[in-house]
Amino acid sequence: MNSAAAAPARLMDATTPPHVVTLVALASIAALAMNVFLPSLPSMTEYFGTDYAVMQLSVSLYLAVNAVLQLFVGAISDRFGRRPVMLVALGIFILATIGTLLATTAFVFLMFRMLQASVVAGIVLSRASIRDVMGEAEAASRIGYVTMGMALVPMIAPAIGGLLDEMFGWRGAFGLMLLAGIGVFALTWRDMGETKLDRGGSIRAVFAEVPELMRARRFWGYCITAMLASGAFFAYLGGAPFVGSQVLGLSPAMLGLFFGAPALGYAAGNFLAGRYSARVGINRMILIGCLIGFGGMVLLLALALSFGLTALMFFGCFVFTGLGNGMLLPSATSGMMSVRPHLAGTASGIGGAILIGGGAGLSALAGALLNEGSGGMPLIWLLFATTGLSLLPLFYVMQREKQLSA
Repeated sequence: MNSAAAAPARLMDATTPPHVVTLVALASIAALAMNVFLPSLPSMTEYFGTDYAVMQLSVSLYLAVNAVLQLFVGAISDRFGRRPVMLVALGIFILATIGTLLATTAFVFLMFRMLQASVVAGIVLSRASIRDVMGEAEAASRIGYVTMGMALVPMIAPAIGGLLDEMFGWRGAFGLMLLAGIGVFALTWRDMGETKLDRGGSIRAVFAEVPELMRARRFWGYCITAMLASGAFFAYLGGAPFVGSQVLGLSPAMLGLFFGAPALGYAAGNFLAGRYSARVGINRMILIGCLIGFGGMVLLLALALSFGLTALMFFGCFVFTGLGNGMLLPSATSGMMSVRPHLAGTASGIGGAILIGGGAGLSALAGALLNEGSGGMPLIWLLFATTGLSLLPLFYVMQREKQLSA
């Protein structure tokens, strides 16, 4: 049978698991919406005639809505399936992006920006789709490979966003989001088959099982470790544009170029997770990732206190943060979803909500700590603290599992 004849069968049946390229695209568009516009924050502040702290809400409010949506989108997909929920979320994202392009006030812009958070379903449901068809260690490996592909977006998106800002103004980045949203919607419609085949019952019954998940200490250990470790990245999102432009004096194009540095480490970490998670085990992979991320912040703090802050030093040390996060997050995510496999979507959503919710708080805190007289040190101290604390809940989980196996 030729490919033209086979295509309609796939669409009619819609039960074949999505290809890796589709999963990468779904996760990537969420990453694109997160950071492609960040080099434009200073120019957006000027355009809307407001303060930087107000425009920084386009990061922290977006993350907060992201977190709330994740509480529900995974559970809803456990009941209605991954495919229809994903298509609806992408449709909302496309309409919201059009709204941001038409906005003439900061308030209207922020309203539509919060609606754009619907695209977080791409991250939640791509992970849940993998766990639907794979075991714990294999899922960690596959998630690592998918997020390695996704890591290319934060690597290049800020640089592209900076160039678009200089060519077309701040709306250039949102025009790119619109085109990407339409393209991913078409790809999802064509390729994303349903992986949640045992759904049934009412949405109320799905939520009734949530307390079972929330009582699991292992679930909480993985969630809090992931939240604190990745919190450094979210605080970076909230504070690095200010440090780069106001403290280090970088142009939007140069800021965009430097801003993607952590993604270099993240892609390498994802590759290592994909290659070695099944062999090393998820707990050891998380531990190594946490230590690398913390080490990067120790190095940055020591260098900044000794020699003063430079762009190469500041952004370069975040490569280690990206490397650590790339190694630990696939395993932590797989661990969350493996505590109660029949609630993989719910676990992915709640775990993601905890991670993003903590990130939103740290992003807002980073914005609040930075002002014209502060320099970059408040941000660096915040990152040092969060990456160091990430080790504590993981040690608890490892000790708990050791006691149970004894």
